[in-house]
Amino acid sequence: KDNLAEVYAAIADPSKYVVVQTAPAVRAGLGEEFGYEIGTDVEGQMVAALRRLGFDKVFDTDVAADITIMEESTELIDRVTNGGALPLITSCSPGWIKYCEYHYPELIPNLSSCKSPQNMFGALAKSWYAEKIGVDPKDMFVVSVMPCTAKKFEVKRPELSVNGVADVDVS
Repeated sequence: KDNLAEVYAAIADPSKYVVVQTAPAVRAGLGEEFGYEIGTDVEGQMVAALRRLGFDKVFDTDVAADITIMEESTELIDRVTNGGALPLITSCSPGWIKYCEYHYPELIPNLSSCKSPQNMFGALAKSWYAEKIGVDPKDMFVVSVMPCTAKKFEVKRPELSVNGVADVDVS
């Protein structure tokens, strides 16, 4: 599903503060796509291109991945200490989550309650960051550029929104 029209509309709307987050695989793939040697750092060019497209801020999903790991570690310690469901299974992949829900519902209690890095970032952007820069979360439009099409499904899950405001608007 192509969501570019939504992204361009948000960028063109002066009332919207539009941010984009990119997964690490994206910058690696971009370099290869443009003929650079594998492993060439094109992060600076990618950020410059995204800013020229009109995004107000460009972020790296790595930050949210680190926060997700810290939260999952805390959850694991709690489960080990207090007798929760083990093993703890990461919730980072929406493809895996949907697969588990459909094929192995008995394992749902083992899934981490943490959001994926994509949605962890979106939640932080529309809460902590929005407050820090003085933007109403309803006026922030969060775009994620990810290598996984299951992320598109994930952003539409109703439990990944607060007061009707999705953590991530478009993936």
